[in-house]
Amino acid sequence: MEVYLVLKMISSMVLVGLLGFLLYIYNSVWLKSERVRKKLRVQGIRGPPPSFLYGNLPEMQRIQLQAMKAPTHHTDNEFVAHDYTSTLFPYFEQWRKEYGLIYTYSTGMRQHMYINQPELVKELNQCITLDLGKPSYVTKRLAPMLGNGILRSNGHLWAQQRKIVAPEFFMDKVKGMVGIMVQSAQPLLRKWEECIESQSQRGMAAEIKVDEDLRGVSADVISRACFGSSYSKGKQIFSKLRCLQHTISQHGFLFGVSNFGSFPMRRKQNEINSLEREIESLIWEAVKERREQEISDTSSSSSSGKDLLQLILEGAINDHTLGEHSSKQFIVDNCKNIYFAGYESTAIAISWCLMLLALHPEWQARIRSEFSQICPDGVPDANSLPQLKAVTMVVQEVLRLYPPAAFVSREAFEDTQIGNVVVPKGVCVWTLIPTLHRDPDIWGPDANEFKPERFAEGVSKACKSPQGYIPFGLGARLCLGKNLAMVELKVVVSMIVSRFAFSLSPKYRHCPAYRMIVEPGRGVHILIQRANAKEDHSN
Repeated sequence: MEVYLVLKMISSMVLVGLLGFLLYIYNSVWLKSERVRKKLRVQGIRGPPPSFLYGNLPEMQRIQLQAMKAPTHHTDNEFVAHDYTSTLFPYFEQWRKEYGLIYTYSTGMRQHMYINQPELVKELNQCITLDLGKPSYVTKRLAPMLGNGILRSNGHLWAQQRKIVAPEFFMDKVKGMVGIMVQSAQPLLRKWEECIESQSQRGMAAEIKVDEDLRGVSADVISRACFGSSYSKGKQIFSKLRCLQHTISQHGFLFGVSNFGSFPMRRKQNEINSLEREIESLIWEAVKERREQEISDTSSSSSSGKDLLQLILEGAINDHTLGEHSSKQFIVDNCKNIYFAGYESTAIAISWCLMLLALHPEWQARIRSEFSQICPDGVPDANSLPQLKAVTMVVQEVLRLYPPAAFVSREAFEDTQIGNVVVPKGVCVWTLIPTLHRDPDIWGPDANEFKPERFAEGVSKACKSPQGYIPFGLGARLCLGKNLAMVELKVVVSMIVSRFAFSLSPKYRHCPAYRMIVEPGRGVHILIQRANAKEDHSN
């Protein structure tokens, strides 16, 4: 009888505890979220009704599964469906059609606001307050990849890092990197020429999957320009960063969806931790090697010869708020950020350029003709680049259709006014860049078509609302590497097109994939031959 009473008492306590916990969740989490939604509703902002605890996650998963079952569009070398948002982010497309260009939704107890209204995007662009920053839950997931470097940090730490890093990417500095870009591209051109030579003996165009070769070029540029070394020295770092990128992107980092606690997830977390340690160790070895080199080379003390790594080192040394461990982490984190951001996005953008040019040989011909007139020796320089109008238009149109970054995201750390909307504290604001870039009201009825000529008179004349073009993000957190990326894209693409003519291989399958950035899911396969051989054959 006593045992029965004890068990009954224990079960009652457990029940009371459970009810208390559920009451706590309801009052402190659900009601808090509901109060935020009410603040948005009174401003006329509505969205799909959330479920208790999970918000709109079940609906997002259901819509995504339906989209995955829908037939996919493959290329027949004549047609590619460029609008991939309905495949990668179908819930956003569905809700946009139901609720308009501004609506709210939730993931768990986290509230979000989606905006693709040009005027609000413009207001977001002009907002310079530190009360808006990268969403904390997203940056937490990306911590193994980016540490607390400039891409992930917020507030005064971000401002401090930007002050150190931004000047290295001002246009006057980037112009001085053109020679490095040319040097980095030349081994790729020779490699492809050798592939063509070996295939031409059998009367065939060479077939090349361009992705890794382009990553090598982009990685070499960032290594030489910012870290005073070649790609070969940093090859392990780039390779492991790519592995880490894929591992993180497999587990719903964007909306906090994961199989937390499951065995596969724990195993993946162990893999992430291991890669993080290896990358940090490799970067620190490179930093120590560079420090030793500086000690032995007194000429490196000249301020005009300093590269980004030296500036990061000095920034850590001169910041007296950093202890020894924090100083080391500051250096490693920012090196990780520059290594990743400096090569991956640019390489992906060049891949998309080649894919679209393969579909449009008339634009290859325009770039080639213009390049031969302006750069008769086949080598672009800082003075000739502004004259290369055709490749500039192509690059701008590629970045419109396939911007590497899919989102602009901000979290309100305090109640924040954006235009006529007050964003409550804790709400995450999202702008889906490819949707903005394909809005017929901004770009016209041909918004989904590849038409570089729309940029003939610059961005301001290409569309009705210039704020509708944001391939490098917007506002105070505009991508610092914009100048570097644009110049590198023009240099590498123009050099490739000046040497080669190419078309899509039958192996190419058009399936854009979101892995932190939007990339060709199965790579870009092209059939390539010398440009003069193509012309001779045509004649």
